[in-house]
Amino acid sequence: MAQLRIALAQVDPTVGDLQGNADLVVAWSRRAAEAGAHLAVFPEMALTGYPVEDLVLRKSFVDASIETLEVTARRLRDEGLGELAVVVGYVDRRSDVRHRVGQPSGAPLDAAALLYGGQVVVRTAKHHLPNYGVFDEYRYFIRGDRLPVVRLHGVDVAIAVCEDLWQDGGPVSVTREAGAALLVVPNASPYERFKDDVRLELCARRAREAGATLAYVNMVGGQDELIFDGDSLIVDASGELLARAPAFVEDLLVTDLDLPEAASPFTPAQTSADAHDGTVMTIDRHLVSAEPLPPYEPVEPPRAEPLDDCAEVYGALVLGVRDYVRKNGFESVILGLSGGVDSALVATIAADAIGAGNVHAVLMPSRYSSDHSITDAEELVKRQGINARTVPIRDIVEAYEADLDLHGLAEENLQARIRGNILMGLSNQHGHLVLTTGNKSELATGYSTLYGDSAGGFGPIKDVPKTLVFELCEWRNGQAGSSPRPIPQNIIDKPPSAELRPGQRDTDSLPEYEVLDALLDDYVEKDLGHDALIEAGHDADLVDRVIRMVDRAEYKRRQYPPGPKISPKNFGRDRRLPITNAWREPSARR
Repeated sequence: MAQLRIALAQVDPTVGDLQGNADLVVAWSRRAAEAGAHLAVFPEMALTGYPVEDLVLRKSFVDASIETLEVTARRLRDEGLGELAVVVGYVDRRSDVRHRVGQPSGAPLDAAALLYGGQVVVRTAKHHLPNYGVFDEYRYFIRGDRLPVVRLHGVDVAIAVCEDLWQDGGPVSVTREAGAALLVVPNASPYERFKDDVRLELCARRAREAGATLAYVNMVGGQDELIFDGDSLIVDASGELLARAPAFVEDLLVTDLDLPEAASPFTPAQTSADAHDGTVMTIDRHLVSAEPLPPYEPVEPPRAEPLDDCAEVYGALVLGVRDYVRKNGFESVILGLSGGVDSALVATIAADAIGAGNVHAVLMPSRYSSDHSITDAEELVKRQGINARTVPIRDIVEAYEADLDLHGLAEENLQARIRGNILMGLSNQHGHLVLTTGNKSELATGYSTLYGDSAGGFGPIKDVPKTLVFELCEWRNGQAGSSPRPIPQNIIDKPPSAELRPGQRDTDSLPEYEVLDALLDDYVEKDLGHDALIEAGHDADLVDRVIRMVDRAEYKRRQYPPGPKISPKNFGRDRRLPITNAWREPSARR
């Protein structure tokens, strides 16, 4: 057996910031070297950020990515890190294919390279291109067809990229034939609830199939709607977990591996292998160092404990807000604080993400606002130490009504739009990012006011159902320990209300949220049709009603700001329905 110390650099790059991302690679490579690592592995497209979307269709961007890779290789050598092997993701291109209609412009590749001694030793590219959910990679990339195998300190190390792990066939399927003892997999795998257990089981299964220890390094950080949760891990060839990084933070996972020494003398060669998916892979062998390392004392492998569901979701939301604010150049946020549970949760997430001193709340009571809502909002401000001001809207509303003669729903929506105008005005004046406070249940049913409570730049809880909003508030209060609970209990306990007319309750317009959220999960997340929803046990009248509300609100959702994705199907990148759409679910009740 041969020893190898590997460091998985779970880092947070920024899309398009090639220089900043290169600095990140060098800095974390230095940390890996200082920890005694022989191999450092960075996430998928760490040099460019992920997903770069249509940037890859620009020749200038791909040129810059390739140049940054080569400069980074030389820089690692010049800064005394040339003896550390570094695997890093970037964007490359195929130069041996002709442009044709239906092929991405410039034939870009979702690529990874191994850097050593100031050189780019090997380049490879993702073979399986995901084209489901949030992914649209047939639009952007040409598929790779190689499995590079690099002999490093007497150990054969293979490299595959992200989706190549998730799909049968391709590089992983030929790893055993290639005789690799270690398979490293750079990833940019977005967060979804309960995905951590799925990942671990997948890695264990692929390690057994490949007959190799598998090192899975995942990106961490927020990119628009997507959250990358880290949770990098290493499993041995039998699928047993060896080491695991924490979720939602940058981390260097350093682990010593005992690996089979390469069985035969190194011969540079390219051989073909059946990839078991209708394609042929080229096994491409390279030499870095043939001799195993002298024996050394191994370090204890770290193994972070998985988070529970609420901790995981809350961590994702905090990270999403923090990175959206930071990466887009904002220093502060502003939101309307109503005394309700949604705005209370958003304010708390924001304070945890960027600090209470950078959160600005505006209390905008109307003639329908209850006394307890105002005092509850004031109490939350006091407990959390966020900035707050009060702007009563009664006189503004009455001035509009005097000229417009609005009644009923139009009058209710006017109040929401005036509040949106106030927030946008203060944002414009002071440079705050406006956070909207709508939840997924409201967005699904259209229970929000276009250009009112939907006006803003980022929606922290747009993918959080109302029932989960309550759970997260209770969970966050439970984390306070001996400190005052950040969210007053009365905010959580009182019946939800928009307070846009006397005595209004959400249940005047919507069913109880426990019933509604279960139905929305089946219709939105699982795409069940009318009859299937009734067969699943939902009330037939309610199915008709909710389907109408969801389908009619598509134009509103299309105009809602982005927000962190936590579910398998969010309103945004995952679910793309036409606004102009005459299709209606066939009703079983004629």
